[in-house]
Amino acid sequence: MDWPIGLVLLLGLIFLGVPIAFALSAIGLIGVISIIGLDPALAMFGQVYFDSGRSYTLSVVPLFLLMGNFVVQSGIAGELYDAANAWLRHRKGGLAMATIVACGGFSSVCGSSLATTATMGRISLPAMRRYGYSDRLAAASVAAGGTLGILIPPSVILVIYGILTQQDIGKLFLAGLIPGLIGILFYMGAVRLSLLIHRESIETMPKLSFVERLKATRGVAGALILFVWVLGGIYLEVFTATEAAGMGAGGAILITALRGQLTWKVTLATLFDTAKTTAVMFFILFGALYFLNYVNLSGLTTDLRGWIMGMDVGRIGVILMLIVLFLVLGCLLESLSMILLTVPVLYPIVADLGFDLIWFGVFVVVATELSYITSPIGMNVFVMRIVAPDIPLQRVFAGVLPFVFVDILRLLLLIAVPALVLFVPNSM
Repeated sequence: MDWPIGLVLLLGLIFLGVPIAFALSAIGLIGVISIIGLDPALAMFGQVYFDSGRSYTLSVVPLFLLMGNFVVQSGIAGELYDAANAWLRHRKGGLAMATIVACGGFSSVCGSSLATTATMGRISLPAMRRYGYSDRLAAASVAAGGTLGILIPPSVILVIYGILTQQDIGKLFLAGLIPGLIGILFYMGAVRLSLLIHRESIETMPKLSFVERLKATRGVAGALILFVWVLGGIYLEVFTATEAAGMGAGGAILITALRGQLTWKVTLATLFDTAKTTAVMFFILFGALYFLNYVNLSGLTTDLRGWIMGMDVGRIGVILMLIVLFLVLGCLLESLSMILLTVPVLYPIVADLGFDLIWFGVFVVVATELSYITSPIGMNVFVMRIVAPDIPLQRVFAGVLPFVFVDILRLLLLIAVPALVLFVPNSM
């Protein structure tokens, strides 16, 4: 089966609602059978699943998921918002900016975009509404801030990218630090841009004294210690990324216990949710790894490389084309599907063009963030619909447009200054 037919069938199954894990495995198996025969294809299928299931590297996924789930249960999110609010409340759009900062802080110990959006939405949305923020800006700031969860380490999406491309997961985590901070600053700018465009008049809160702001910040000590513990250990090479996942999970359990939230009911529910999410992600990942065999055997990468080289648009031209590709796919697919469908095909071509694959990983994740807030599949927007069912989806999608704009600017900045991504990992 030629690769164009395989891709059309794969996309057709996904759009028909077939789970992506089954779609990837089925098309990959049919494609490999058509190339090398039934028995070798089935043997390869079993070997991919068996070897992947025994992979030590993959243990990082459930451990970071466990860490994030316990952090959600610990109640840290509320204190992160209170601390950010204490420093920003007196500024125009300060509550929305505080939401962005709190989302970034929560992402650094959670790693899940959807969990960040749901948790921070319940905490910050009532306060913004109380002070006259429009539903458009309030919901958009939460949905956009939640996208930081897949970039600011620890990021499960970066783990998946590292496994697909065989890149150092620790370096990928460190590479996401500066772009993540830039994302927070750009999103705060998007809040002011939204206020300027829509000419909103909102109430500001009284400025707190310096002492009061310091007192409000004390509650984030646990999150800060956990973040420094995990990333500092990786940076100083005290432990590997996989070991850091275990240390982070242990730290999250300890913080939850010290805050009095670690009950048997919470523990069992958290373990069950982690196991369920891990199983789903592993089935998707194993299907993608098998589909990658079909991609290689069918010659898709070789053909695509020849087509791109024949266009003679240069290295930067190729990257700009990829931005357009991710913007289009972001309107059709959610983030994990985008990563699994594009990265195995694109990363050999990008490497041949001389781009650093650590840099490309951060570029891909930032580009993929857009899929969380772009119409019609934006998952964070739909999470906001669950949190605040009275806010129409159209209003939220309209509200996130300034955030999409600054994200595109951030992508262009990372292309122009690759050192923003590579400085920290290269200093290890």
